[in-house]
Amino acid sequence: MNGRAQIRLLSDGRRLHMHDGPIDLIVEAFGEAREVEAAYNAASRRFCSVLDELCGELEFLRPPARAEAGLPCGPIAQRMVAAVRPYASQIFITPMAAVAGAVAEEILAAMIANANLSKAYVNDGGDIALHLSDGGTFVVGMVDGMVERPDRASLFGTTTIRYSNPIRGIATSGWRGRSFSLGIADAVTVLADSASAADAAATVIANAVDLPGHPGIGRVRACDLAPDSDLGERMVTQSVGRLDQREIAAALQAGIDIAESLYASGLVRAAALNLQGETRLIGGQISEKSPPLVDVHRPNRSLAHA
Repeated sequence: MNGRAQIRLLSDGRRLHMHDGPIDLIVEAFGEAREVEAAYNAASRRFCSVLDELCGELEFLRPPARAEAGLPCGPIAQRMVAAVRPYASQIFITPMAAVAGAVAEEILAAMIANANLSKAYVNDGGDIALHLSDGGTFVVGMVDGMVERPDRASLFGTTTIRYSNPIRGIATSGWRGRSFSLGIADAVTVLADSASAADAAATVIANAVDLPGHPGIGRVRACDLAPDSDLGERMVTQSVGRLDQREIAAALQAGIDIAESLYASGLVRAAALNLQGETRLIGGQISEKSPPLVDVHRPNRSLAHA
């Protein structure tokens, strides 16, 4: 039994917090009290084995993804490999790009397999797996990635996910986030059919939002910050100076070009790219008659919660 995992109900009495090493989840289930309890018990049981399971699969998860490669044993690692495989022949990417989304999916799967819920979500540091029953909706806020000062984080948009949408995963990536980024996006939020797919795509798009060689961008080798990083000696972004409008537009367009190709191939349903107060969207409607998935606005600066 894993003695490291910390699991507790938050003070609101509704959400469950689960923490083990680098994994930090917020879980919420909706339904009858006994069903919610059953879901939380199932989530807790599954969570206790997640980190050890992933550590045992690192030989598959840290090397660059390959289009033709053997599959790991565990369901989380298998989701990670599957999520990055579409990119393997084109760019450098490792299965670790999808770890947060894949973990969120696995915990959610344990919940809905053991309880009858009207809806539920598992939020792994902003990468979110969703469950909805008929008629259910989620409204999710998107922040600009200012993690150094959470009290100043800004809501740049919202998205409403409905049961009729195929979207069941949301992920955000950017240079200000908890993982390393090769690009300079403050935040790239992706909507996809699964959390692991959204996680991988958000990483790819955020890496593409860039101005290579720009003197105002500080970069450091990933291995100098984290010796065991799957990015090795690749240069990751650590600071971004003030950019002019032309530079912002150029960096965002590089990301949009990638996002549009992923949208055309069905790997993402929508994406919102944010850099120094400017936002660009791709996708956003399931059909001509459906309302937009993403609403971009500039409200007062306040934190958003899933």
